[in-house]
Amino acid sequence: MSATTQEEDEVPANHTGPKGVINDWRRFKLDSVDQTVPQNKRELLRQMSSPRDDDKERLNRKMSVQEYELIQDEDERCLKRYRKQCMQEMHERLSFGPKFESVHELESGEAFLEVIEKEHRLTLVVVHIYQHGVKGCEELNSCLDCLAAEYSSVKFCRIDAVATGAAERFSSEVLPTLLVYKAGELLGNFLAVTKHFNEEFFATDVEAFLNEYGLLPEKEFEACAADEDEGGEVE
Repeated sequence: MSATTQEEDEVPANHTGPKGVINDWRRFKLDSVDQTVPQNKRELLRQMSSPRDDDKERLNRKMSVQEYELIQDEDERCLKRYRKQCMQEMHERLSFGPKFESVHELESGEAFLEVIEKEHRLTLVVVHIYQHGVKGCEELNSCLDCLAAEYSSVKFCRIDAVATGAAERFSSEVLPTLLVYKAGELLGNFLAVTKHFNEEFFATDVEAFLNEYGLLPEKEFEACAADEDEGGEVE
């Protein structure tokens, strides 16, 4: 056996390329196969997924008609799960920085400065300065709770104007205020931000507003995967 052939036989399950993708699918199908599947189909899946030496020559080829029909006969949900797993693994490899998934309450001006100056240089930081009783502040807090779950790579924070130590700069006329930072640099300074919204506004309105300024990254994979599970068709 040549060195090239030996290397091909030892390719890990998550190898890229058409051959690697087919082998990944075969292994995933074996792992998720239902015990109600007939024995002859389970044996074929075993051969496709973990071939013995005497299987390898026969399986070192393009997917056969028999294999294709087997895949077509099985529940489409298995293919959905496989696609979702592949997308998630790709997303995890390409992701960077910490994940947050909730709004962080800042208790002091020092905490405010620390989150701006010491956060990961690639992390977007959105700070809501609010005050209890000021119109729009409570609603904006609720909106940011929703956005934090959808944009887990963004660090959403809130701080009471009094806690900043500079309450005189944040009077009720300029609240609620949204400040957006990255790598310590101020990218967005939106005073009385709710003036840009209707009387009744929602998380999607705040999201659209921030996107107008190019301040939000693309949505996280998990949210897209959830939408697909709720009724997306497999092509």
